[in-house]
Amino acid sequence: MTVHQPLPPGKYRLTVDDYLRLHDAAAFGDARTELLEGDVFLMSPMHRRHGRAVTGLLIAIDAALRSAELSAKVLGGVSVAMPPHNVPEPDLLITSDPDGDGLVPLASVLLIAEVSDSTLASDLSFKHALYAAAGVPEYWVVDVRNAVIHQMWRPVDEEYAERRVVGFGEPLTAATLSNLTVPTTGL
Repeated sequence: MTVHQPLPPGKYRLTVDDYLRLHDAAAFGDARTELLEGDVFLMSPMHRRHGRAVTGLLIAIDAALRSAELSAKVLGGVSVAMPPHNVPEPDLLITSDPDGDGLVPLASVLLIAEVSDSTLASDLSFKHALYAAAGVPEYWVVDVRNAVIHQMWRPVDEEYAERRVVGFGEPLTAATLSNLTVPTTGL
């Protein structure tokens, strides 16, 4: 007979596998969620300004990838497995492995983009540290209120060693993907 010991009181960080089991059991209902540092967060609804920026950027990146003849693909609204305790759902990402089932593998992620309306502070601090620590090569934060894109690359620990700010309307050239220049007019 197996004896089950009760868990002592305290906070427990969920793993990627724990989170996926809960998701598969419909524990979150229809809510959009992310697993960040072992905690489950409900995601805010996407408003029109945010949605327009995400859609515009996805279309622009897709066209730029094709123009540069890169085999990578841009995906929107997909979750990334960042074991052991993270499953973020960035607005957009560029991956070398767009096919298959399940979460996007971290090793295939070439660039992540977050569109920020009400989440700018978190995207430039918490998510910045999360993606840098995970080794995501390049990270863009699209600041729709100030009409600029914060571009970061060369992750070192929980920071990006290089960064620049590009205004809407200026071309955005990826630092880590050869020949990828994305027009930002209309974002």
